[in-house]
Amino acid sequence: MSDVTAIQNLVEKHKALKQEIGKVIVGQDTVIEQILLSIYTGGHSLLIGVPGLAKTLMVNTIAKTLGINFKRIQFTPDLMPSDILGSEILDQSRNFKFVKGPIFSNIILADEINRTPPKTQAALLEAMQERAVTIAGNHYKLELPYFVLATQNPIEQEGTYPLPEAQLDRFMFSIELKYPSIEEEIQVVKLTTSDNKPEINALFSGEEIVAVQHLIRRIPVPDNVVEYAVKLVNSTRSNLENASDYIKQYVDWGAGPRASQNLILGAKAHAAIQGKFSPDIEDVRAIAVGILRHRIIKNYKAEAEGISEEDIICKLL
Repeated sequence: MSDVTAIQNLVEKHKALKQEIGKVIVGQDTVIEQILLSIYTGGHSLLIGVPGLAKTLMVNTIAKTLGINFKRIQFTPDLMPSDILGSEILDQSRNFKFVKGPIFSNIILADEINRTPPKTQAALLEAMQERAVTIAGNHYKLELPYFVLATQNPIEQEGTYPLPEAQLDRFMFSIELKYPSIEEEIQVVKLTTSDNKPEINALFSGEEIVAVQHLIRRIPVPDNVVEYAVKLVNSTRSNLENASDYIKQYVDWGAGPRASQNLILGAKAHAAIQGKFSPDIEDVRAIAVGILRHRIIKNYKAEAEGISEEDIICKLL
């Protein structure tokens, strides 16, 4: 199959996928699209939203429609690295046997990742970056596709362990879940208080998702689009001589090179689901907020004046 035909097939599959997810999840189109874009590119996502916005249900539904395994890990202050990676135990024959932890799945929902100590957060890092884990000196490869979706509750910050910048940078997208509109909430209440359970069909397989990830990487990108993405990321850095007064005034640290890579990968995927065979600047702009939001560290002046990371990115765009 040629790449042109593969992209046309992806457009159809993507539409069908969103309809299938829509049987269970009402609204949240942007959130679902960004999660799917990160899956198509092999990235990870950080989901930020208050409790009760169906984060777990959303990830579970997406995993079902993609036909891949899903596991949820509830992060708590007493969670140890071995609780998520697995551990060696003595079997009846007095031999050591490795028992795999929940990290061995295709989609991992790391629920409230900032509630667990850095030691356990770091255990997830190798899995996210290398698609492999090292336990008791043995190296175990994780099954592809592999995707981590971590959630954070933005309101209760007592007793939490904020993710360090290096770890935040591993997430391709930072996605904000907002409250549904009144019409959407009425639909949610009707849907969830009846006895009807919609049937969810799997439209992909693990192999097909890996094939899509390779297809996205093969999409050509014009030089001017790469230049635009790199210049956009560069413009977030306040410590450079050519930084604008606005950035110097409100930003402590800007985004690193991984942001430029993710902008281009995200733009390729965004173009592909629109049926385009090459991304343009508009595709970069469409995904810029989700990719840059968690990579910009604003200063106390921005905090005091109520300026959000989103405001800063919109100003740069």
